[in-house]
Amino acid sequence: MSLADTAQQIRRRDLRLPLVAALLVVALAAPFIGSRYVTHSLIIALIFMLPAHGLNLLVGYTGLLSLAQAAFFGIGAYTAGLLAVHYGTPFYVNAAAAGLLAGACALPLGVPALRLRATSFVMCTLGFVIIGQAIAKNWISVTRGDMGLSAIPKPHFALGPLSFTVSGTTSFYYMALAIGALATLAVWMIVRSPAGRNMIAIRENETLAESLGVPTWRYKLIVFIISAVFAGVGGSLYAHYLTVVSPLTFQMYYSTTMLIIVLGGGAGTISGVVFGSLLFVGLTEALRITPELRMIAYGLCLLVLVFWFKKGFAPVINRFWDLIGGTK
Repeated sequence: MSLADTAQQIRRRDLRLPLVAALLVVALAAPFIGSRYVTHSLIIALIFMLPAHGLNLLVGYTGLLSLAQAAFFGIGAYTAGLLAVHYGTPFYVNAAAAGLLAGACALPLGVPALRLRATSFVMCTLGFVIIGQAIAKNWISVTRGDMGLSAIPKPHFALGPLSFTVSGTTSFYYMALAIGALATLAVWMIVRSPAGRNMIAIRENETLAESLGVPTWRYKLIVFIISAVFAGVGGSLYAHYLTVVSPLTFQMYYSTTMLIIVLGGGAGTISGVVFGSLLFVGLTEALRITPELRMIAYGLCLLVLVFWFKKGFAPVINRFWDLIGGTK
């Protein structure tokens, strides 16, 4: 066998399974490989991956641009914080309540807003963020205003006779990793289902989809609510990890960060959201130790994205995936 034939055979060997196994090992060993601050950065990236997954269902798969994710994120954070502080409920109760309340708040917003088109819908969702922040600042008897909620307990689990608290950074990382994996699996199941195909049909041509019998408005409302649920659960993780929640949780910076994750990673792809969370959140968090370089690096990433990766990093990820799978 010639050298060229050997090289071609190596190129065609499927290396995807070994790569997935290696990434899984790295993910599980991350707290022991890097410093504690690196683990903290990964936790923040995993937290923001949840609302980004929800936003991707809207932007990437249904074609709806929304800026309301920060509002649902803040609702989830305050819900979990208030329940934990005042009632001492377990984490899974707080997370479920945060997701359900965020979804319930999305319903009255979505009913009128989804009848609007393009720019009007975006402005409506932006207004909800502003209203949420105003309520958090002025409903002092509940939210404590600008002082916010403090001393939120770390996640507590009470499963019959088994009771434990996730207190350390390493243990919280594994919990966030597990929740992030479940959220990613849930998104994968949604987009691979018949409902997911209908969402893509709405994104590509809403009028044609409706003429084929797809209830487009109902689908958009359901996806909007599911997106809010993802954001609410992410907010509960945020509250229990930082143990502090303030009106700043509703700031537009969070909405734009989630949007950059989706668009930068690659709208309409799951791998793009995971990669975007690690790059645009994990990297910026890791660079907080060098404030003078942090925003420069972030800005350079955005410039590279705009000029050379107009569809996000997803096409590069997909091409690499095909390459290691032996596809020409």
